[in-house]
Amino acid sequence: MQSERRRIDQVKDAEFLDNITAIPIDELRSRRDLAEEVETELSYYRRLLHGRLDVLAFEQRRRRGEEDRSLIDALTEILTGHDNPRPGQPAGAGPGRHLTIELPDLPLQGRRHLDRILGNDLMIRLGEMSEDELIEAREELASLESEISAYRVEVQAILDRLQAEVVHRYKTELGDSPLRQT
Repeated sequence: MQSERRRIDQVKDAEFLDNITAIPIDELRSRRDLAEEVETELSYYRRLLHGRLDVLAFEQRRRRGEEDRSLIDALTEILTGHDNPRPGQPAGAGPGRHLTIELPDLPLQGRRHLDRILGNDLMIRLGEMSEDELIEAREELASLESEISAYRVEVQAILDRLQAEVVHRYKTELGDSPLRQT
């Protein structure tokens, strides 16, 4: 595996799981840790995108007269998800997987589309944007969120395979020892 490749590309490469039963346990753990870091990073980016999408949705509701509060007054509710739950998700419901609260080690911001989207001045210009600009921004954010979500699902499946193999190895190595029964 080439270390100069992006971490997500390393994890998604078919070689990452090739012959998984023959990978030494230390390397297996290392790959699992890398997949976990990438999943945490993708989850973090999704949360950033969701926050921006929710702010834009609030601004559109406010402009239509469906909201009396200012953005600042509603911001806590918006960012905690209580203001605008996702379809099929009750208000305040959390994610299905473990949520890592700490900020992941992120690569330097650079040329990625995601970096440009998250680094732009969208939130600063919110009050000046036309309705068409708001719609366009929401569509772009939603598209990027879908892409990130798809990557995340792929990485979670890889992470689950790696974790299952680690667990299998521990069970196999422990056999019928007393440690296994605890």
